[in-house]
Amino acid sequence: MIDKQSVAFISSIDKDGFPNTKAMLPPRKRIGIKEFYFTTNTSSMRVSQYRENPKACIYFCDKRFFRGVMLIGIIEIKEERTIKEMIWRDGDTMYYSEGVTDPDYCVLCFTASKGRFYSKFNSEDFDI
Repeated sequence: MIDKQSVAFISSIDKDGFPNTKAMLPPRKRIGIKEFYFTTNTSSMRVSQYRENPKACIYFCDKRFFRGVMLIGIIEIKEERTIKEMIWRDGDTMYYSEGVTDPDYCVLCFTASKGRFYSKFNSEDFDI
């Protein structure tokens, strides 16, 4: 289900302790349901929030069948060239004009610890 979604919802915690959620492009890479890699701007509000508090949540929703999965974990800001190159795609210079070395390009690495799946009017918690 995750790989078929065109949007991922990602949440961070602001300085006052409130959740902040935004829609993002889907992850560029994932390893099972444990690790997810997203591109973003180093200068973004989200990056500054994750630097202060790495607690995070990502959510994928299949609106056609009204089911979804929420994953809870932490986000690390990755700026190592090897990780940035790993998920770089042709056309990314539209967002990061200096290419993979653009200082405003970084990777959000989400590592899940637990989740909750909803489908057919039932929810199920699970550990990862």
